[in-house]
Amino acid sequence: MESESETGAAADTPPLETLSFHGDEEIIEVVELDPGPPDPDDLAQEMEDVDFEEEEEEEEGNEEGWVLEPQEGVVGSMEGPDDSEVTFALHSASVFCVSLDPKTNTLAVTGGEDDKAFVWRLSDGELLFECAGHKDSVTCAGFSHDSTLVATGDMSGLLKVWQVDTKEEVWSFEAGDLEWMEWHPRAPVLLAGTADGNTWMWKVPNGDCKTFQGPNCPSTCGRVLPDGKRAVVGYEDGTIRIWDLKQGNPIHVLKGTEGHQGPLTCVATNQDGSLILTGSVDCQAKLVSATTGKVVGVFRPETVASQPSLGEGEESESNSVESLGFCSVMPLAAVGYLDGTLAIYDLSTQTLRHQCQHQSGIVQLLWEAGTAVVYTCSLDGIVRLWDARTGRLLTDYRGHTAEILDFALSKDASLVVTTSGDHKAKVFCVQRPDR
Repeated sequence: MESESETGAAADTPPLETLSFHGDEEIIEVVELDPGPPDPDDLAQEMEDVDFEEEEEEEEGNEEGWVLEPQEGVVGSMEGPDDSEVTFALHSASVFCVSLDPKTNTLAVTGGEDDKAFVWRLSDGELLFECAGHKDSVTCAGFSHDSTLVATGDMSGLLKVWQVDTKEEVWSFEAGDLEWMEWHPRAPVLLAGTADGNTWMWKVPNGDCKTFQGPNCPSTCGRVLPDGKRAVVGYEDGTIRIWDLKQGNPIHVLKGTEGHQGPLTCVATNQDGSLILTGSVDCQAKLVSATTGKVVGVFRPETVASQPSLGEGEESESNSVESLGFCSVMPLAAVGYLDGTLAIYDLSTQTLRHQCQHQSGIVQLLWEAGTAVVYTCSLDGIVRLWDARTGRLLTDYRGHTAEILDFALSKDASLVVTTSGDHKAKVFCVQRPDR
């Protein structure tokens, strides 16, 4: 959830009308929406007032599970220098996900294949508490918008929420096989997508719940738009739905040739929420207007576009879109592919600007706020920083002995936190040569 928060809404927009829920068919009454995003405090208060209807073993290391010095003799296929400042080593299997607390960027939550999730401090790796009780791999974890709550979700669909300051569990729910999870950007509201096609929305910690029913196939990825009123959800059958979180109905549905020809893997929005970018195993990235629901651009790297058409299932094995995002200072978008291609597209001309090749597949990419620098992590265990204006590699960071599975970037771009198949999470201090 994307660790990875969008910038806040403008503070001078009038507050919205109070929301209320009616019956099982309509989620929230129709309200007049003022142009522009709402005030964060007003929307947070508004979501608070919504009236919902009911619907093991530690690895070697010190007792806190961290080491400040590079580790020697770690068994793995990618041994070499360790550029990290802190290594968190309490997981006993692959670490699948990481998220930073958005308010201070001083805490991290990680979840792994060992059915465990931990909240720990970035500065020294000290364990604050374990998010106990999961019985399956923890694949989703994240902090609420104000960093007071932390949520973890496992593959079986068990979601849990803890109060960060008291370290106490305050809510849990079993939703079925979990595909994705994300906090609302303005309020203590948690959203998740499951294999039955549903998108769930809960108020936390009271747990009041509503569902948005999609097609009869998994809801594979989702993102709340920056205005907090809509969410875009992608599905396994290639369809895309933009949901109205007030009304509970899809505003736009993209399917057939408008949608994708394979399961969606990722979605992203630009800063003001006017544009949506979707990625799929069909190797295409589609640029969609959030206002009209129309596809306004389709991106595909030249190396893939020149290949002969492959049969069903073959293309997804050879390549797919794994991650994507918008630059905040230039009309650029980045798309990362499983074949190791980082494609930088110019949105104004809808042309390929740069193509940067990695030694192995890209797992995730993140843009640095306020710059044209894009960060990538890949299956070769390396974090790379690229100048999107020139396509030049700025620097890279090494230390993992297996593939990187997720990473997060602090707001000031001073820290990168990674998780890996080597059972470790690492903190890298980013020192860019151009600043």
